[in-house]
Amino acid sequence: MGRFEIKDDFYLDGKKFKIISGALHYFRVRPEYWQDRLEKLKNFGCNTVETYIPWNFHEPEKGVFLWEGDRDFIKFIDIAESLGLYIIIRPSPFICAEWEFGGLPYWLLREDGMKLRSSYGPYLEHVKDYYNQLIPRLVPHQIDKGGKIILVQIENEYGYFGRDKKYLQFLADCLREQGITVPFVTSDGPWGWALKNGSIPDALPTANFGSKAAMQFGALRRKGRKNGPLMCMEFWAGWFDAWGNGGHKKSNLEQNKKDLIYMLENGNVNFYMFHGGTNFGFMNGSNYYTKLTPDTTSYDYDAVLSECGDITEKYKVLHDVVKVYNPGLLTKQLTLSTKIQKKSFGKIPLCKATGLFENLENLSTPSASENPLSMEKLGVGSGYVLYKSKLDSGAGEDKVKIKFSSANDRLIGFLGSDKCWQNLQNLQNLQNLQKVFTLFDREIAKGATFSDINKSDTGEKALYILAENLGRVNFGGRIKKQQKGITGDVKINGKCCNDWQAYPLAFNSEQMDKIDFNAGYTKGLPGFYLFEFEYEPNYTEGKIVYDDTFLDFSGWGKGFAYINGFNLGRYWNIGPQKRLYIPGPLLKKGRNQIILFESEGITSDSIELCDEPDLG
Repeated sequence: MGRFEIKDDFYLDGKKFKIISGALHYFRVRPEYWQDRLEKLKNFGCNTVETYIPWNFHEPEKGVFLWEGDRDFIKFIDIAESLGLYIIIRPSPFICAEWEFGGLPYWLLREDGMKLRSSYGPYLEHVKDYYNQLIPRLVPHQIDKGGKIILVQIENEYGYFGRDKKYLQFLADCLREQGITVPFVTSDGPWGWALKNGSIPDALPTANFGSKAAMQFGALRRKGRKNGPLMCMEFWAGWFDAWGNGGHKKSNLEQNKKDLIYMLENGNVNFYMFHGGTNFGFMNGSNYYTKLTPDTTSYDYDAVLSECGDITEKYKVLHDVVKVYNPGLLTKQLTLSTKIQKKSFGKIPLCKATGLFENLENLSTPSASENPLSMEKLGVGSGYVLYKSKLDSGAGEDKVKIKFSSANDRLIGFLGSDKCWQNLQNLQNLQNLQKVFTLFDREIAKGATFSDINKSDTGEKALYILAENLGRVNFGGRIKKQQKGITGDVKINGKCCNDWQAYPLAFNSEQMDKIDFNAGYTKGLPGFYLFEFEYEPNYTEGKIVYDDTFLDFSGWGKGFAYINGFNLGRYWNIGPQKRLYIPGPLLKKGRNQIILFESEGITSDSIELCDEPDLG
């Protein structure tokens, strides 16, 4: 049993202890690589590892709790403990982290009147239900119970969002009631009112920043506690990328080095990120300042360790700083136990293609309503919804004007003759279905004007709208309004369009297994594209050698990639990311399958699997 205390400094078993920590998110790394990444963290010189625990990763639907496989954070903790690493846990309910909805589960938004991150009763009940399942799993791993957890954080950067101290105190009381006995911390930017609003008496305030360490530690001392240890809980020695941001972001390494030296001379540090990893599936978050900026699938972060686990120049330079302050950990470097290499498979030709519309009835059962329902009301946490309605614009009208009172994030509209409504399985009918608009973010409020196909046709026409959730906002006040899809009235030429059907398209494994590649294909419409290749695993001294590879999506437009039953994440030709990381454990002996869902109709006759990344 051990003892960790916060006095004038951090104390471990009665002796002063300098925290040199690195953020490493188990949920962004395949479980087979947890050992490798943690070994590299320890070899770097860290004595501690920090991780969030995202609520929506473990309770994707109300009352449905998932703790196994890539969600088995206790296994991650066990590995860290076996390496002698101490652990900082940031256990939700909100984590930010450029993660979908900041870790909050989407189903909270199904409840009308829900008030997030506050002392609103129904919200607190949901938090308590979750904590009842989560916290008992952490309790035995605290340092005073024989484990290595030394600190637990209350919420995250709450001072940027609100000042409901009753809410923060509720979380602290909940954690104590469930058996958390180690010290609490909070973390906020040391600017403005953030530290004051986000702090409570029984938690040490820590600061998040990326530069000007002397100034930031000075602000933390003035606005936080007058005594006690100083700690940067998030040393942003890099930054994340968003789709369309113009290029992979990198930090100033020389400045990183100077700031790190100052922090280690005067306090404690947690690298954010030490290893960023990947936003697999649809789990990337978004930010919204003047516009929506969805984060890329790569969460490389220009971190100390690259997205695919490579030792970087930053690792080497900052390692030389850390070893001065933590020489004991560096006397013996661990031999890395996981064998990983990079492999090129070259170009892989297209095997089969089929359309979304041709498969629609196979994939999803529509819900009918007078007005469009949000994704949340439809029970869709992420992915897409295809809305369908009848349009009677009137014979002879040249233009159709469509307006949305409320909708997010990206809408693609298709218009067809009445035959497209009656029978999508008839490929001849789909030849009449045309894309008529694409609206993203602020463009949605302006609506669209488009030509009516077959304007001489007096019959009802089919209107389809494919709505995509690009990742719920993970920071700031806009998290209050993150309902996705169409959430208000739709007007056609000034009149409300009623009588809707909605096809939920979460594209989970159950739906993906229902794709029929013999159902037909219409060029230019959303569709699925199948690629196959053979793989023979390598072994050295009886141990598997994992072959990482990178999917180059040049020639394709926008969508997501799916390999052997696993959603790799989104691709988008606006960059900066140009290749998706495929960790070796996702490959299997024999035939491997990759499916691209392409929403824009921009296609190629092949993809390429390369032996190096391209983050732009």
